Amino acid sequence: MRKVEATISIQSKPESIISAFVNPSLLEKWWQVERAFIDTEVDGIYALTWQVTNKGFGYMSVGNIKTYNPNMQLVIDNFTYFNPEKPILGNMTLTVIAKQNGDQTILYLCQEGYQKGPDWDWYYEAVKQAWPEVLQTLKTYLEK
Repeated sequence: MRKVEATISIQSKPESIISAFVNPSLLEKWWQVERAFIDTEVDGIYALTWQVTNKGFGYMSVGNIKTYNPNMQLVIDNFTYFNPEKPILGNMTLTVIAKQNGDQTILYLCQEGYQKGPDWDWYYEAVKQAWPEVLQTLKTYLEK
């Protein structure tokens, strides 16, 4: 199956990077997540929403935490994407690994489990473009 991988070097500690993915107030600051519910226990819920209105959520990503090590790793299984204009796309895995390398941390991100079909192709191409941009936004936020 296809996967999207992105790597970036950030001048920050690994635990600060992992925290930026699980702390709702940090997610709001660097990724503009409007609402989040995150339970970092194994099988805990990981839910993020964007474009919240009085009619509901514009976009949502939800999954179950498979692995959470606050010093280096976050793995989310059953990662599912909701978009009001597309079918529900799910059962992916999102992996975030942060490893110290001198005064930098190498952040590796992998989203995998893309299936076949036009909606999946659209989502794969969108994510392939978005993750490097999103990680650059995280880098800018953490290094300020």
